[in-house]
Amino acid sequence: MLTVGVDLAAEADRTAVAWLDWRDGGAVLRKLMRGATDEDILEAVGQAGKAGIDCPLGWPDAFVAFVSAHQAGQVDITADVDRRDGRRRLAWRLTDEVVREQTGLIPLSVAADRIGHAAMRCAGLLAGLAPRGLAVDRSGAGRVVEVYPAASLKIWDLPYRGYKRPANVAALTQLADELLAAAPWLDLGPYGDLCRSSDDALDAVIAALAAWAAVRGLATSPDPDQADAARTEGWIALPKSSLSELRP
Repeated sequence: MLTVGVDLAAEADRTAVAWLDWRDGGAVLRKLMRGATDEDILEAVGQAGKAGIDCPLGWPDAFVAFVSAHQAGQVDITADVDRRDGRRRLAWRLTDEVVREQTGLIPLSVAADRIGHAAMRCAGLLAGLAPRGLAVDRSGAGRVVEVYPAASLKIWDLPYRGYKRPANVAALTQLADELLAAAPWLDLGPYGDLCRSSDDALDAVIAALAAWAAVRGLATSPDPDQADAARTEGWIALPKSSLSELRP
């Protein structure tokens, strides 16, 4: 089975896609691309059994309702947007709060941070999957699932901070080495050097690993009382197992 990981940025030059082929007791990185266009991503998702996308798949329901009310001139004056708690429920999704509770990490706010630019691109990509006959369920039940590489790394007891940007290439190299030590069944093929020099590339590989966790039922999914919000806002699938348990 093939899983794809997409480290999605607002522009193609910072977007990476990884193709992991799972067979024979391990996983082989068949392809790793930087500078991925929308067409590259749509084609990759079409080839995958599951694709993990590192980007919010939706916006907070409360934020969407608030903006719609503002557009119509009908904002409730009791919305408490003059207080941090009132704004927090607009800025973060249910899944963001769950990630915060389970990992201590605070995902970027798709409503109030620059990641919103990438989410706009992601919305266009999701819309582009339907004409290709690919089912999209933002809760992760369809072809795509939302993933969060930093949280995955933390759950797998690997370094999850300080490896971004060219200035931290030594930390990135160490992370790649520790990942392979923890998952000796993972073969990066000819792309090992790229994973050690580009955090976008390595994050795409991690996203593909997290997608496999979702395939195996080894990642979180929404409870029944969370399902409605997950289908509109998106749901971050957090691994529930060690890396060793992902070995096919």
